Amino acid sequence: MSFLIVLAALAFLMFAAYRGYSVILFAPIAALGAVLLTEPSAVAPVFSGIFMEKMVGFIKLYFPVFLLGAVFGKVVELSGFSESIVAAAIRYIGRSRANAVIVAVCALLTYGGVSLFVVVFAVYPFAAELYRQSNIPKRLMPGAIALGAFSFTMDSLPGTPQIQNIIPTTFFKTTSWAAPILGVAGSLFIIVVGLSYLEWRRRTAMARGEGYGTNLLNEPQHREGGKLPPPLLALLPLVVVGVANFWLTRMIPLWYGASSSVSLPGLPHPVETKIASVTAIWAVEGALLLGIVVVLVTAFGAVRTRFADGTKAAVGGALLASLNTASEYGFGGVIAALPGFLVVSDALRSIPNPLVNAAVSVSTLAGITGSASGGMSIALAAMSDSFIQGAQAAHIPLEVLHRVVSMASGGMDTLPHNGAVITLLAVTGLTHRESYRDIFAVTVIKTLAVFFVITVYYTTGLV
Repeated sequence: MSFLIVLAALAFLMFAAYRGYSVILFAPIAALGAVLLTEPSAVAPVFSGIFMEKMVGFIKLYFPVFLLGAVFGKVVELSGFSESIVAAAIRYIGRSRANAVIVAVCALLTYGGVSLFVVVFAVYPFAAELYRQSNIPKRLMPGAIALGAFSFTMDSLPGTPQIQNIIPTTFFKTTSWAAPILGVAGSLFIIVVGLSYLEWRRRTAMARGEGYGTNLLNEPQHREGGKLPPPLLALLPLVVVGVANFWLTRMIPLWYGASSSVSLPGLPHPVETKIASVTAIWAVEGALLLGIVVVLVTAFGAVRTRFADGTKAAVGGALLASLNTASEYGFGGVIAALPGFLVVSDALRSIPNPLVNAAVSVSTLAGITGSASGGMSIALAAMSDSFIQGAQAAHIPLEVLHRVVSMASGGMDTLPHNGAVITLLAVTGLTHRESYRDIFAVTVIKTLAVFFVITVYYTTGLV
């Protein structure tokens, strides 16, 4: 019975997200409903002592990353830099390679620190024009955008500043550059298999004589005229974010040592900080700040008139995204405290291989919640200690565990109720029936890539 209660809570939250209801509202309802059915007298204490504690703890750690990432993405958009990057990619890669162009542009923006949601909005107008001129069915476009923005640059490539690559650092005391060889190997697997699939779909559709399509929704107006910034200048902020993130990741421990103790006159006790647990977060925050400054310095005229409204929108988006994930994190903390979850965790722990155990656990919960960061947060909040113990017992570096967990979170998360998927289809004016098949194919490829990386590690020992 206890297992059915947990399953019902997860199913309820998944259904609410699929139907478009706010996770911020329904995550506590689902969690406390499970508590009510298990131990009615514990509802109020669990809400204050577990749900809110977990939720606030997540916001304390990660909200600045969400906020700075959203602001950086917005100023890149307002400056015209994203348009310039897309236009340059089309010019140099060629219109005949439309899928490769879209994947490359999305990957560049995402790896540069731009939010996945911002990438969808920024790339869609140019992707639509490219597909229209190439007479490629528009319904294939979401698959290409998903491959470029929701896959290898989100959690596989070492150093990516996306939150899915940052969350494991606080549990495993690693950095965002963990297991670089395995990360690159997994990324290449996703790119090669993903592009091969997309090209097969394009050739099949065009062989049937299927064109771009007619009577389509949300078609962008083709922008005529207007001088775009030079591509190299547009790339500069992205390069700055990547280089600064790499540099700060290595310099912060040298500056602060193993821990930091700060005493101020108004504090009764010094502020103690374990540097290993915040290095990756501070590095990403510093890198994004530098990226924002670079955009403002190099394109202030273009950004100035819309900066106030643009940053308000960015802050609103960051609040919503972080609160959604934090609410799921609180939900996970409550579910992990219930007896029914012990049945689930014991079943997952029965998987003998520690890396496969971690991959299956994280991917399963990411799929159930429809969120890579939410599912990973739930899994790590409940099982990170057992993951670490299993890895150490098998003499597996925690860097490898970090990369496997991060990649697994981006596997089955893109099920139909995933927020990014819903946003992507809404922006492109397409439906699940028309385009989800290709998004799901990317989801399967991402999931297979995790086990490919595990195989590479056990075969070669490379990290």
